[in-house]
Amino acid sequence: MDDRTCVGVEVAIDAMVGKWKPIILFHLMENGTMRFNELRRKIPKITQKMLTSQLRELESHSIVNRKVYPQVPPKVEYSLTEYGEKIIPILNSMQEWGSSHKEHLKELNNNNDQTAEK
Repeated sequence: MDDRTCVGVEVAIDAMVGKWKPIILFHLMENGTMRFNELRRKIPKITQKMLTSQLRELESHSIVNRKVYPQVPPKVEYSLTEYGEKIIPILNSMQEWGSSHKEHLKELNNNNDQTAEK
C-alpha cells in the first residue's frame, strides 16, 4: 500500500482525535446551536477545561463556529460551520457502526460465557 493513500485518513483523525470531539460534534449535529453550559449538561463527564480546549481546536479547523454576543453576562453559542456540516454523514455512520459493534460485543461475551460454562 502506498503511503499517500492514508494521508486523508491521517488528516481526518488529526482533526477528530480525542474522546470528546466526536461527542461534541454529535450533540451540535443533533441539537443545532448550543451554548457552552448546554454542551456541559449533555456531556456530564467532560471537564470545563477539556470542553473549552476541544471547542477551540474544532474552531481552529473551521469545523465549529463560536459566536459571542456583546452582553452581560456574556452569551456564547457554538454550532457547526457549513464546512463542519460535511462531517454529519461520518458521525451518522459512526453512530450506526457503534450500535452494531455494541451488539457484536454482547454476542461475543454471551458466546464466551456459554463456552466457559461447558
